[in-house]
Amino acid sequence: MVQGLAGNAGLPMPKVYVIQNPQPNAFATGRNPENAAVAATTGLLERLSTEEVAAVMAHELAHVQNRDTLIMTITATLAGAISMLGNFAFFFGGNRDNNNPLGFIGVIAAIIVAPLAAMLVQMAISRTREYSADRRGAEICGNPDWLATALGKIASSAGRIVNQDAERNPATAHMFIINPLSGQRMDNLFSTHPDTGNRIAALRQMAAEMGGGGPDFVAGTPTRSVAHDESRSGPWNRSRGTTSGGARKGPWG
Repeated sequence: MVQGLAGNAGLPMPKVYVIQNPQPNAFATGRNPENAAVAATTGLLERLSTEEVAAVMAHELAHVQNRDTLIMTITATLAGAISMLGNFAFFFGGNRDNNNPLGFIGVIAAIIVAPLAAMLVQMAISRTREYSADRRGAEICGNPDWLATALGKIASSAGRIVNQDAERNPATAHMFIINPLSGQRMDNLFSTHPDTGNRIAALRQMAAEMGGGGPDFVAGTPTRSVAHDESRSGPWNRSRGTTSGGARKGPWG
C-alpha cells in the first residue's frame, strides 16, 4: 500500500514500521524523502478500513514530501534558542541594582515572555502543517472522504485508549496524525494539532470542490462504511473506474 501511494506522490519508498499499540495512530519521520519512515499502530490497522488506512498513510507521506520533520526540528531548535536567550538576558544583560528597577523588570519579562512566544509560534506552525498534510494526503490517496472518516475514527478511539509510549515521551506528540496524549484540548494556543472537527470540515469542503460527497458523521463516527460504499473504488481494486457519482481513482491506477 505504501509503495503504491509513494509512487503516486512521486516519492521514494520510505521505511515502513508497524507499532504494537492498541491506540489507532500513525506518524512519519525523516529529514528528507530519501531518509524517511512511516509507521502505523496495530490499533490503526485493526480499526480502520483499507481505504482509511491508505488515506492515513497518504497523510504521513505528505509530511515526508513537505519535509515537515525537518521544519519542526528547526522550529523547535529556534524556540529553544529563544528560551536560552531569555535566560542569558537574566544572567548577563539585566541591571540588578536598585537604580534601574525597570531594567530588571524588563529582563524578568523577557525570561517569561520569550519562551512563551516561541512556544506559541512552534505550536501554530505544527497545526498549520497538519492542515497542509491533510490536503496533500487527500490528493495522494485520491479521496478526501477517506481521510475524513479516518480522522473521525482515530480521534474517537484515541480519546478512550491510552498510548503509554507516547505518554512517556510527550515531545513526540506532534509527529502523530492525531495527538496521542490523554486530556489534550485541540485548537487552543498550546495544542500541537488542530481540532479534528475542523480538519474533517476542511476535507469535506475539499471533497465538495472535487465533486464528491462523503458519509455524514455522528459524534465522530461515520454513519455508513466507506469500505463498503460501491460508489467508490478501493485503492487495491484494479477494475475501478470513474462513476457518475464522481469517485476518484486510487493510487494504484
